[in-house]
Amino acid sequence: MQVHETKLPGVVVLEPKVFADARGFFQEIYQKRRYAEAGIATEFVQDNYSRSARGTLRGLHFQIEQAQGKLVQCLRGEIFDVAVDLRRDSSTFGKWAGTRLSESNHLQMYIPPGFAHGFYVVSDLAEMYYKCGDYYYPEHERSLLWNDPAIGIEWPLDGEPILSNKDRAGTPLSSIECYATSPR
Repeated sequence: MQVHETKLPGVVVLEPKVFADARGFFQEIYQKRRYAEAGIATEFVQDNYSRSARGTLRGLHFQIEQAQGKLVQCLRGEIFDVAVDLRRDSSTFGKWAGTRLSESNHLQMYIPPGFAHGFYVVSDLAEMYYKCGDYYYPEHERSLLWNDPAIGIEWPLDGEPILSNKDRAGTPLSSIECYATSPR
């Protein structure tokens, strides 16, 4: 497995080994020891699966308490996956990193606790699989405004995105609760 650093310390893009032949392919999605050797020692406690239509934008989500590290992979279709640093003591506070994850590139992105996460669907349909380092607590969930000009994410939009009411009403960086330091 290859590990590619992003401009945000701790947020990495992972390139797992894929064994392909005329029958199809095999890929190990997660193996605790291999990921720990790559610097990802998160104890994952929850796996999630979602399906979204083209133009759907989900995020930017985080939990202010019980912060979740996430290991994200697109199993079908293609997405533009984004992390935003919300650690006030970080030199990259308010900065973002994004990459395309797809069924054909098999890439994964690890987003540690302390970051907001979101994605935009660029294919007709996308199916996402992700592991979480803590359980979902709706009372701690927050939504950072997806199009906050103070962050300046360069989403590859094709028209107006499909948003939930919660994401449409996200809070701008200047007003949102953030982490004073990196959560564990």
